[in-house]
Amino acid sequence: MCFKESNTLLRILVLMCFSLTITISSGANTISANQSLLGNQTIISERGEFELGFFKAGKSSNYYIGIWYRKVDSNPPTIVWVANRETPISNIFQSELKIINGNLVLLNESKFQIWSTKITTTTLNSAIAVILDDGNLVLRDGSSNSIEPFWQSFEHPTHTWLPGAKLAYDNRTKKSQLLTSWRSNEDPAVGLFSLELDPSTTEYICKWNGSQQYWTSGPWNENWGRFDKVPEMRFIMDISGHAQQQTWLEATKEWNLFWTQPRTQCEVYAWCGAFGICRQTELPFCNCLTGFKPRSETEWNQSDFSGGCVRKTELQCGRNMEKPDFLMISVKSLPQNKFMAVGSARDCHTTCLNNCSCNAYSFVDNKCSVWDGDLLNLSEDNDNGKQVYVKVAYKDLPHHNKSNRVTMGAVVGSIGVAVFVLGLFLLLVYRKKRISVGKTRMEGSLVAFAYRDLKIATKNFSDKLGGGGFGSVFKGVLHDSSIVAVKKLESISQGEKQFRSEVSTIGTIQHVNLVRLRGFCAQGNNKLLVYDYMANSSLDTHLFHGKQVLNWETRYQIALGIARGLVYLHEKCRDCIIHCDIKPENILLDAEFCPKIADFGLAKLVGRDFSRVLTTIRGTRGYLAPEWLSGVAVTAKADVYSYGMMLFELVNGKRNAEQSEDSRSPFFPCLVSNVLKVGGDILSLVDSRLNREASVEEVSKICKVACWCIQDEEDSRPSMSLVEQILEGVMDVNMPPIPRSVTLFVDNTQRVVFFTESPSKGSSEVYNSCSPQSESSSS
Repeated sequence: MCFKESNTLLRILVLMCFSLTITISSGANTISANQSLLGNQTIISERGEFELGFFKAGKSSNYYIGIWYRKVDSNPPTIVWVANRETPISNIFQSELKIINGNLVLLNESKFQIWSTKITTTTLNSAIAVILDDGNLVLRDGSSNSIEPFWQSFEHPTHTWLPGAKLAYDNRTKKSQLLTSWRSNEDPAVGLFSLELDPSTTEYICKWNGSQQYWTSGPWNENWGRFDKVPEMRFIMDISGHAQQQTWLEATKEWNLFWTQPRTQCEVYAWCGAFGICRQTELPFCNCLTGFKPRSETEWNQSDFSGGCVRKTELQCGRNMEKPDFLMISVKSLPQNKFMAVGSARDCHTTCLNNCSCNAYSFVDNKCSVWDGDLLNLSEDNDNGKQVYVKVAYKDLPHHNKSNRVTMGAVVGSIGVAVFVLGLFLLLVYRKKRISVGKTRMEGSLVAFAYRDLKIATKNFSDKLGGGGFGSVFKGVLHDSSIVAVKKLESISQGEKQFRSEVSTIGTIQHVNLVRLRGFCAQGNNKLLVYDYMANSSLDTHLFHGKQVLNWETRYQIALGIARGLVYLHEKCRDCIIHCDIKPENILLDAEFCPKIADFGLAKLVGRDFSRVLTTIRGTRGYLAPEWLSGVAVTAKADVYSYGMMLFELVNGKRNAEQSEDSRSPFFPCLVSNVLKVGGDILSLVDSRLNREASVEEVSKICKVACWCIQDEEDSRPSMSLVEQILEGVMDVNMPPIPRSVTLFVDNTQRVVFFTESPSKGSSEVYNSCSPQSESSSS
């Protein structure tokens, strides 16, 4: 009896010893060969950037091993990598992640191996798994000083592309590394959409179902190398089928969309599934065709449209088949998987009608196309679309029998003239009194507001925030209590349809340094734009009106942010967008003083009147490039000039042409040029309210950049991408020549005087040639 008890005690002690060896200490970043990770245990990267452990996907009861941001305080956590995305587990206290035979493996509740790194290594007993501060999980030899991994998660991405990770073509395996979307928010298994590298063209492409390409990045842009220098930046393949670049905003505790492609939801291939049609002007975007219903109502209600639609009434082949008819739809492009038939439009119709397997036909450009499989990628286009005729059960279409049509025709015929005359009379009476019709609704990613609703939101446009050449801006509060800025545009001659088209294009442009357009109103002569409200107003209120003195660090980051926004407009959009009115009034600041360029794209909306608007508005002339006045075509370098003039004001805290009490202040760009030339006191140029608390190197850099930006010749000015690289410290900047325009001034008698420097003149004489400009000559 004593012997049995002693054996039992021995077993307990042995088990206790083993339990101690698998414990992972709090804050550890490593799993060693004698350790396991289970339950709520995690490992954390050295600086606490990333965490690895078990997590739940949405409301699902399934668990997965994954990596997430630890310092980003989002709920649920932002997952960046998943190990067992196809094989979930249900009990994290009986499952474990451990190293076996040199491989990192995941064992489920039954101790079956459901995931492994699957490598061959000779360091079976010394392998360790480490989570790094860039989010990379590496498996390496723990017995040597070598940090070269045998395996790393960066070479096996799931749905997120982190800075430093690889998304390339593996010549050894002849396969591309993919980003693949989750199946749904509650299921991280491989979804329908992927992002991969095409080795033949070195372009990144989006695919549906691993086969159908629906977007390409074009040639690789070397400027994208900066992604690994931007903190809390991620590149993901979203479940919506969009490749997205997102950045974390600590102020709002949420991920902010920095860049996304394709631009509209309906450009994502087969987003609405079989026999579903995508309408960019409605929410939800997906609807089943008339005569069809969702294959799964549950999935459809959860905005998962991938299952598509099925006919409400199945068509049976044969003599007693349900009588079919055709539903005409107008789509942007014809679906794939068609085959061609010969004959006229009538022959095409008859061929499909008499073929039991035919689901649709189309007769476009005198060619008959017939489909016998599912119709995918249907995107509605009622203006310039191609007609497709889809076979549907006759009873499921909105037909009316002949007797109804005869009766209705008689009624309509008897009262038609009266209705027409009455309608014409009412139209004439109320033509000039019409203020608002329609309802606020979604148009793609934007809200199409009713004028009446915006009038209520702004309290009849009573709380004015500011104004400019394009119109006045008012503060408004929407029904959901969100605060917005409503710009009431003036002198807009465009028709409503053209205005909607242009605004829809602008609405797809999103960048962290551009003000987000939330919606618009286009009713009659009323043209309004609705933007996010910026808590810290515009830059000019801080520089010139004493709202709050910005420290130098904030000013430098504002300069860099504006540069990044202009790079996006000039180089990253499908078509180059020239802002044409860069000035402090058009730079808005959010709660964290992150700069947001406003009014981008309005030059295109205003059209022919744009030049007149700019040249008649006080304060804008000081930012106009010389080419505006010469009549030549304006390029993106006009924005570079305006940006440079604004940089001077960011340094000085005053308008460039602002006069002192004695009216003898020098023109500030001229003063900067001469201080740079003679190597003078650079901090003397900084806003006096900062008490010289600024970086000499940064002030010098910004002043040099500003002087380069305002060169008289466009070709001498840098691109905004070069400016961005200089401010980021990637590129150096040389000493700029003094632009001729900064030695120009107009005295009180309006005499125009040009100053040229001869070798005999000293720097002090050149300095004295800088005099204040009047507003009319600041360009």
